Amino acid sequence: MIGRDTLERHQVWFYLAAVAAGLLTGTLWPDAGHLTETLVWPVLALLLYATFTQMPLASIPAAFKDGRFLATALVGNFVIIPLLVWALVQLAPENEALRLGLLLVLLVPCTDWFITFSQLGRGDATRATALTPITLILQLLLLPLYLGLMADIDFASVFALADVWPALLVVLAPLGLAALTEAWAKKSPSRGRTVERFGWWPVPLLAVVILLVATAHVSAVGDNLRLLPIVVGIAVAFLAAALVIAKLLSLAFRLPAGQGRTLAFSLGTRNSFIVLPFAFSLPAGWEVTAIVIVMQSLVELFGMVFYLWFVPRILFRDPVPQH
Repeated sequence: MIGRDTLERHQVWFYLAAVAAGLLTGTLWPDAGHLTETLVWPVLALLLYATFTQMPLASIPAAFKDGRFLATALVGNFVIIPLLVWALVQLAPENEALRLGLLLVLLVPCTDWFITFSQLGRGDATRATALTPITLILQLLLLPLYLGLMADIDFASVFALADVWPALLVVLAPLGLAALTEAWAKKSPSRGRTVERFGWWPVPLLAVVILLVATAHVSAVGDNLRLLPIVVGIAVAFLAAALVIAKLLSLAFRLPAGQGRTLAFSLGTRNSFIVLPFAFSLPAGWEVTAIVIVMQSLVELFGMVFYLWFVPRILFRDPVPQH
C-alpha cells in the first residue's frame, strides 16, 4: 500500500495524469462539460473539508506566541508578496481573465501542502502548522481588497453576488464543518485517528478536481495555448523571487535555518484550490481564469521539487558546528 508521504511526494504525477485524462475525455466526449462543471462543486467542497480537518484551527492563539516568525511570515505574505504579484502581472498581456487568474492564485498563501513541503524540506513543521489558520483567515479577508486595488475590472458585473455566493459557501461550509470535526475528534483517540485518515483525501480529490476542470474546459485550453508560456514564465519568476524575499526577510528578522526554510515554502506555495470556486463562479467568457489557476499549480508543484533540494542544501544550510 502506498504511504501518505509517498503519495504527497509524487503528487505532481497524479495531477499531470489527471490533466491528460481530462483533456482526452473532453475531446472524445464534448458534451461532458455540463456534467463535470456540476460535479466539480461537491468535489471541491470535499477537498476543502479534508484539507481543513488537517489544519489545527484551535491552535490560532498558540501561533501568536512566536511573534518574530509570525511577523516575518505575515509581512512577507501580505505586504511584500502582493507588491511582487502586482509587478509581475504588469508583464502579462492585456487579457482581463488571464490577469485575474494570476492575481487570484498568486496573492493567497497556501494552507495545505505548504506544511508537507516544509516538513520534507527540513523546515519547522510546528510553526508551519500553527501559521496556516491565520493565513487562511487573513487571505479571505484581504483578497477582495487586493483585487480591488490591482485589477482593472468591473467587479459588479464579474463577481455578481448571485453567482459568487455558491463559491463562498463551498469555502466557508467546509471550514465550519472542519472546526466542528476538530472539536468532535478531541473526545477520544479513535475519533482523532479517524480524522487523521482524512489526510489521505486531498491528493486524490485534487486530482479529480483537475480532471473535471480539464474535461469541462478542453476547448478553452485549446483556444488559449498561446497563454501557456506566459503563465509558466510568470509562475517561475514568482518562485524565484519568493526565494530571494525569504532569504532577505530571514536575515532581517534573524530567523534560524529551520524557520527560514518554512518561510521560503510559505512564500513560494499558493492556495490554488481555495480560489478555484471563485474562478468557477465567473460568467461565460472567463474560463481562462480557472485554466490559469490550474496551470500555475502544476508549475508550482514542479518548483517545489527544486525547492526541496535548494532550500535546505543551498539557501538555508545548517550552521557549521564550531570546534
